[in-house]
Amino acid sequence: MTAITRELAAFVANSTCESLPAEVRERAKALTLDLVGIAVRARNEAESTAAMVSAALHLGLTGGACSVIGDATGYTPPGAALLNGTLAHSLDFDDTHASGSLHPSAPIVPAALAAAEMAGADGKTVIAATVAGYETQIRLALGLDPAAHYDRGFHPTATCGAFGAAAAAARVFGLAADGVTNAFGIVLSMAAGSMQFLVNGAWTKRSHVGHAAMCGLMAATLAREGYKGAAEALEGKWGFLHAYAPAADGAKVLDALGERYETLKIALKPYPSCRYSHAALDGILALAREHAIKPQDVEEVSVGLPEPGWKLIGNPEPAKQAPKSVVDGQFSMPFVASVALRTGSFVWDDYARHLGDPATLALCTKVHARVDDRAQADFPAEMSAAVRIRTARGAFETYVRTPKGEPENFLTAAELRAKFDGLTGPYLSARRRDELASALLGLEQANDIGAVLRLTRPEGASANRRRAM
Repeated sequence: MTAITRELAAFVANSTCESLPAEVRERAKALTLDLVGIAVRARNEAESTAAMVSAALHLGLTGGACSVIGDATGYTPPGAALLNGTLAHSLDFDDTHASGSLHPSAPIVPAALAAAEMAGADGKTVIAATVAGYETQIRLALGLDPAAHYDRGFHPTATCGAFGAAAAAARVFGLAADGVTNAFGIVLSMAAGSMQFLVNGAWTKRSHVGHAAMCGLMAATLAREGYKGAAEALEGKWGFLHAYAPAADGAKVLDALGERYETLKIALKPYPSCRYSHAALDGILALAREHAIKPQDVEEVSVGLPEPGWKLIGNPEPAKQAPKSVVDGQFSMPFVASVALRTGSFVWDDYARHLGDPATLALCTKVHARVDDRAQADFPAEMSAAVRIRTARGAFETYVRTPKGEPENFLTAAELRAKFDGLTGPYLSARRRDELASALLGLEQANDIGAVLRLTRPEGASANRRRAM
């Protein structure tokens, strides 16, 4: 392989906000707004948060000058990166990249924010660093071949995300190419994340991503202080591309680097569930509206998915039809389909309402997922789905090639803001939401990242409500 590590490191080191296309800068800010809204809700309501915050306290990760989104406590830089990364992924509502089969922002933005608070960096630097992190993470996933990486049991958001987080933090610190190369060599020994969480609905998928953010920040900090990392971290005999997949294609990592921005291919989620379920949800909701299908009318729902999606949200069918936890529900096509049919939508609060609901679980037994040839052919460029709903009045079918939120079908500014307001509304006043959204969408004007993050702290009765939880 060519010197992939050094070329990617040079790209990271030389990235500037001013050199980015305007649409790339705007997309990075929109993605950051989305992540912050998710993290505010997760800090206050995700069932895994209390244990994570308590552990951070006992590990001595509090008492620092860095911010955790939605939290008034100060944290150390590793603590802030760990918690913010975990919070960003705790609702499974964060952004995605279809062909990379990962969630880009959750490991990248928290590492950039913590590094910025450490270094006193401004918003322009954070934007440049975030994009450098996105490009690093996504391109590594493409080079590995996500399906092959998954088949080895790895979670690419976490493994590739550790390198993206290292790139983002290194760029905030202003490391030259040699320093970024060193950071990659250090984080190589930290990249981890096992798909075994699917067996019992474990919370580890969430903490994988916080771990990646923390490790990227630590690697960049070690590199900044002169700690020596492994050479050829990506292309070497025991490097990332060889050790983590059977037949990686390193050329994909560097293809049109700095000319084609994978950042523009990042999608936003309209529903808080695995992205593979979204095209099907679009189809189910459209058919239900168009044909006035009521839950009691449904005899069978058949959902056709690409094979990787079916493996995650359709198989094994008995388990998917009987979810017991939020994580189970997030990765259950029968559950999300049943909720959509019963409510005409699908939002975060539906997990509390429908997990354990007898009517919803009964409907789950009528939903069957399978591999669909069209969806498989469209994958990985698209995360498509075929939907067929059979009723006594007849069967109704549709095929959704591009789910809502994908770059070609992106959320409008109003839809993005509605999602943000829906997530943060219970904890931030309308005035505070406006201030925070304006600060994030105008991030290039920020000179104090900590001041922006302090706008996420719950106010008044909302803060008291959380303390009582």
